[in-house]
Amino acid sequence: MIRLAKLSEIEEIIKITKACAAKMTSENIYQWNEHYPNPNAFLKDIKRDELYVLIIDDKMIGCITISSEKDPEYNKINWLTEDALQYYIHRLAIHPAFQHQGYAKIVMDFAEDLGRQNHAVSIRLDTFSANKRNQRFYEARGYQRLGDIYFPKQSDLCFYCYELILN
Repeated sequence: MIRLAKLSEIEEIIKITKACAAKMTSENIYQWNEHYPNPNAFLKDIKRDELYVLIIDDKMIGCITISSEKDPEYNKINWLTEDALQYYIHRLAIHPAFQHQGYAKIVMDFAEDLGRQNHAVSIRLDTFSANKRNQRFYEARGYQRLGDIYFPKQSDLCFYCYELILN
């Protein structure tokens, strides 16, 4: 089941993202750190009704932010579509104990279906340039890589921006 997150669940969400960060670090993927993701980002997501959690067998195993707000870092990208109603994916996390079981696909199917139901033009996201598995995941779903952005508090390396046109 995927549903909106509750304020009382931020601590559990942070545990999931910290576990993901530790796993990525063990694989030499320095995408998330002590600065990101952080409780304030999730608090803002909850207040805007943009943070969703994945519950399996009464246990929270993942989260995703589905936002209609464009971050300023994205302004330099030449997107496939003109700015209108786009959904932006942030902070997708599946606890490492549940990875490689199709749950990220379920969460992305949910996000894309939500976009179609609400007549969004496209889904936009970024993923870390050193995270080859994520790049293959999004490209297999039909996302097109369009450009690079930087988040200096996260890494000196760039993040690749992707877009999927919804129809």
